[in-house]
Amino acid sequence: MIKVTLPMVLVYVISVFFTSFSYAHETKPHSVEQPLMFMGIESQPGKVVRQFHQALKAGDKITARKLLADEVLIFEGGGVERSADEYARHHMLSDMKYLAAMDSELLEHNVKVTGNSAVSMSRSKTTGTYKDKALNYEGMETIVLEKQLGEWKIVRIHWSN
Repeated sequence: MIKVTLPMVLVYVISVFFTSFSYAHETKPHSVEQPLMFMGIESQPGKVVRQFHQALKAGDKITARKLLADEVLIFEGGGVERSADEYARHHMLSDMKYLAAMDSELLEHNVKVTGNSAVSMSRSKTTGTYKDKALNYEGMETIVLEKQLGEWKIVRIHWSN
């Protein structure tokens, strides 16, 4: 007869526990927790970003310009515009015409507010025809906002696709 000692019981219990755990873990499909795709969008800076998008799509130059800080920097397609007035005089109208002709679906939008600064990052899918060319692509946008004199203003934009 085998004499059972406490150390033998502990080794047995521990080995059964870890063996059972590893088998249970292996047979169970891994569930990767998806990050929240829409966070902070109801914050005041998130609302400003949405108002800006709506103004561009609707061709509302006055609202779009009002949401930009005077010293905004806008990076797009390898170019840069260095003020809200420069953007309003040059590229804003072509952006408005383009967006009016296209359909855009927001895939992900996260807004992080820290004190008087906020960062908005989003991905969207754009489809449609513009100037007789069918388009279908995913784009990315980063917008930095700053609270200036009690109002959230867009101070940086970077668009890419």
